[in-house]
Amino acid sequence: MSPDLIRLSNLTVAYDRHPAVHRISGSIAVGSLTAIAGPNGAGKSTLLKAIMGELRPAEGRVEHLLQRTDFAYLPQAADINRRFPISVLDTVLLGAWRQAGAFGRVAESERAQALEAVKAVGLEGLGARQIGSLSAGQLQRVLFARLLLQDAKVILLDEPFTAIDARTTRDLIDIILRWHGENRTVVAVLHDFEQIRAHFPQTLLIAREMVEWGPTADAMSSPNLLKARAMAERWDEDAGVCEPAA
Repeated sequence: MSPDLIRLSNLTVAYDRHPAVHRISGSIAVGSLTAIAGPNGAGKSTLLKAIMGELRPAEGRVEHLLQRTDFAYLPQAADINRRFPISVLDTVLLGAWRQAGAFGRVAESERAQALEAVKAVGLEGLGARQIGSLSAGQLQRVLFARLLLQDAKVILLDEPFTAIDARTTRDLIDIILRWHGENRTVVAVLHDFEQIRAHFPQTLLIAREMVEWGPTADAMSSPNLLKARAMAERWDEDAGVCEPAA
């Protein structure tokens, strides 16, 4: 069994004193492939940001020995500013900031790696295109190419397959499975239960509080899904409205 890489201990994250995730405890093993699932507003995205250190706990802890640069993060598509004038290749090269620094020069070797990453995601020849001209699926391929260039130990994906075509989804799942085969640790917020069951061995099912964390077949059982829905409805009635979090 792989050792724990990240441990959550009674983790609570709140917005304006309203808990978005509440008392989550468990661990993520080295090289594991884990889905975070749950109803809308269950705190999935909030939990992902807390794991990478972007949000501070109101209670409890996220424990690990990783550096910030050990994490690579894919935000939701809605968080990407597609009007910013930047090319496909330059977007991918942002993944090399660890080597170049915030204002450093990109080495020719890094540019070559970026071109290889663009090719690996099926966008060869589109390096000069502006990201604003891309389809949703093409943009997601670009963001996956940036992750390839980051070469991180832990990869956190927030709804990576939302509003993209089936072919792109299949290709990106193949990249995720390749990362898993390389013993990288991947955690993804997902809504499609069939994708979770088909490709993710471990699942954390939450409705702000933890419903189940373990093998996907157990976590995604019908009784647990019904429990998650009931818990989410109870939170809506009893806890007031907190900042939206997927």
